[in-house]
Amino acid sequence: MERGAARGFLAPFGHFATQAIHAGQEPEQWRSGAVVPPLSLSTTFKQRAPGQHAGYEYSRSGNPTRNCLEKAVAALDGAKYCLAYASGLAATLNITHLLKAGDTIICMDDVYGGTNRYFRQVAMKMGINVVFVDCTKLKHLEAAITPETKLVWIETPTNPTLKVIDIQGCANVVHKHKDVLLVVDNTFMSAYFQRPLSLGADICMYSATKYMNGHSDVVMGLVSVNCDDLYERLKFLQNSLGAVPSPFDCYLCNRGLKTLKIRMNQHFHNALAVARFLESDSRVEKVIFPGLPSHPQHELIKRQCTGCPGMITFYIKGNLEHATAFLNNLKVFALAESLGGYESLAEHPAIMTHASVPKEDRETLGISDTLIRLSIGLEDEEDLLEDLDQALKAAFPDHNALK
Repeated sequence: MERGAARGFLAPFGHFATQAIHAGQEPEQWRSGAVVPPLSLSTTFKQRAPGQHAGYEYSRSGNPTRNCLEKAVAALDGAKYCLAYASGLAATLNITHLLKAGDTIICMDDVYGGTNRYFRQVAMKMGINVVFVDCTKLKHLEAAITPETKLVWIETPTNPTLKVIDIQGCANVVHKHKDVLLVVDNTFMSAYFQRPLSLGADICMYSATKYMNGHSDVVMGLVSVNCDDLYERLKFLQNSLGAVPSPFDCYLCNRGLKTLKIRMNQHFHNALAVARFLESDSRVEKVIFPGLPSHPQHELIKRQCTGCPGMITFYIKGNLEHATAFLNNLKVFALAESLGGYESLAEHPAIMTHASVPKEDRETLGISDTLIRLSIGLEDEEDLLEDLDQALKAAFPDHNALK
């Protein structure tokens, strides 16, 4: 596979695979010299004297296995610090607790359904104002900022319509205003393809459940920062709110990082093949994949990323009946929510992941009955294309009528 720079993307981040394997994993930190960090399940740790511990006292406050993971992710994000949480939404909750009642959050209008639900149905009821804005248009973002604005939340590419946001542009707008934080949900890209902190973001967060772990067997959130004060505030909230991951989940996610580079390159390879296949098929109305020249922000993603993940959204021709028939007839792809694992998944955002988004907002965003989201896995390319083709044939028995 061609290297990222050869395709017109940013050059790959230097030493990424080496850091993923070795950062925070030094065998010398264990008495045994174990090359693989041990799984520390203990909830409490013996102290030498009252108040004199060896770095750990209670696992909610800190755990050796979690510490290894946090060090590794910080290195991959080009960050000074990382904190791990029980889920992506737990990370969102902790970040939101940096604010107080009366403060305002500006959120990208096209975001993960769980983020939308949390902001609308939880945060707003706690006295935080949330305004949804199309942050792909920097003038709209600038116009939305008020003295009460304390946080801007974007994800790029967005979920599910894969809009790409200019992170550096947003940072320039946001940082004209004192004490406003820019948060980037980097879940879709992973640390391998995008480093928001280097583009001016204050906080980079993930649902590590997806690509960072990559095996669909861990629910976890991650937050990386460079600012000392911001880290201390988030560390306090991590301990005080208690939404921390188990040591076992940290062990699994830490292991998943070791193959992140290899996995992401293969996700990109397979996704590009699938996107090209779908774009050339008469049964498909429109394909949205930032790696295609047809994507409206294709040049932007090449400027700020080293490649593209395995996420594809497309509009199937016809109606809900055709979309349902297609999804029901897939064999290699599993009909399931989530994304970023080694297995290929397909889902219907309007009914599944984004059902909690108000209907009128879904319609405005283009989350229609014919929108289908694919998470392209690591299977053989030809098997994925054959599966999509046979499912499309099942959805359109009279294919010639579309030509």
